[in-house]
Amino acid sequence: MSTEDNMPPPHARMPGLLHSLSARLLVLTVFFIMLSEVLIFAPSAGRFRLTYLEERIQAGHLAVLSLMATPDNMVGEELEKELLYQTDTYIIGLKRPDGSKLMLPTNSPPAIDKVDATYDLRDRGFFMLIGDAFETLMQSKNRVIRVIAPSAKHPQVIIEVVIDEAPMRAALLDYSGRILVLSVIISLVTAAMVYFSLQWLMVWPMRRLTESMMQFRDHPEEASTSIETSDRRDEIGVAERELADMQGKVRDALQQQMRLAALGIAVTKISHDLRNILTTAQLVADRLAGSDNPEVKRLTPTLLASIDRAIDLSTKTLAFVREGAPTLNRTRFRLRDLIDEVGSVLPLPQNGAALWNNDVPAQIELRGDRDQLFRVFANLGQNAVQAGASEVTIKAEQQNGLATIRVGDNGPGLPPRARDKLFQPFSGSARPGGTGLGLAIARDLLRAHGGDIRLEASTAGGTVFELRLPS
Repeated sequence: MSTEDNMPPPHARMPGLLHSLSARLLVLTVFFIMLSEVLIFAPSAGRFRLTYLEERIQAGHLAVLSLMATPDNMVGEELEKELLYQTDTYIIGLKRPDGSKLMLPTNSPPAIDKVDATYDLRDRGFFMLIGDAFETLMQSKNRVIRVIAPSAKHPQVIIEVVIDEAPMRAALLDYSGRILVLSVIISLVTAAMVYFSLQWLMVWPMRRLTESMMQFRDHPEEASTSIETSDRRDEIGVAERELADMQGKVRDALQQQMRLAALGIAVTKISHDLRNILTTAQLVADRLAGSDNPEVKRLTPTLLASIDRAIDLSTKTLAFVREGAPTLNRTRFRLRDLIDEVGSVLPLPQNGAALWNNDVPAQIELRGDRDQLFRVFANLGQNAVQAGASEVTIKAEQQNGLATIRVGDNGPGLPPRARDKLFQPFSGSARPGGTGLGLAIARDLLRAHGGDIRLEASTAGGTVFELRLPS
């Protein structure tokens, strides 16, 4: 295997400007605002074109009304040309409710090759007006169009005009240009306000959170890498406080693990010499046991018990340091049979009463490492006996693939000091001289099985532990 294969993966870094959340936020803000402006422009263009045509209709109406001032509904040629010129029309027609008609020019229409399109404003819907506006914008040549619409003051009167489309297209293009410039200005101003608002509310705080995580990743043991919380009450503030709390807990756990690692190294180094010393002391104590001196005989059992406790403490401490993650050999077995076996190895109470009450239903089965779980229940039973309990009761129930087991005793209960650090190695012992390793090891074994253990109750009337295991 090459050296490159053994190298750790590179640490993540803050993204550059082009790949940052800020740049994406700015682009998306401008895009959506411009999209909104386009959606606003389309009906605006349709409305502008409709207004332009209605103005031509009204101008044509006023122009053709001049014919009514003459006896024969006719005006001079010069006046006709002036009226058509002022209204920008080729032909103006008026149809009254009684069927009579008026028209400019009165003699003969001008020479027009053809009318390219006809628009009846009486039946133009919302989407048709928008389509007509874009059709006008897309034209590359001037078209002659015929427009039909009712009079604004007299809806029964129908006005028709024939006009060039080019002036309307020029006006619509000018209007579109103004709308475009205004849209760009509104987009930039709105985008800037939204951008800086989101930067202040989200991006910069998220960047602080990310930088704090990266600094904590590199130097978790330094208190200066913890994030400084703010007074915000929103989700960002909650995230800051939760991150600070997590960093503190991880730092405490890391320091404890470092102390445990140092203790493990120290225990490993001295275990051989310590066992030799204790073995020598045990041999001397055995010889003293054969002495005829009454005082020596009286003190020798105490000495042997002390040496045995010292050897047991050294062995358990070394085993805990070396064990690591437990290896499980899973099999399926009946829980009641396992509890009976545990009860057979526990010391009997001095008064002869039943110590181990197995109330586990016979049908409950578990799939796990039987030896490791035997170790868990034996540890709980020994703890109860050593605490002064004369009776231990085990109950269990099974539901939805989960077995809930309760181990209760009638002992004096746990002191408050032991409850606070119950599952911490070397800290959670409830009796003088204990290591606190038993419950810590039991919890590790149960979690390796996918379960857990907790203290359900501890009073002067006894202590109850609740164990959960998948079945």
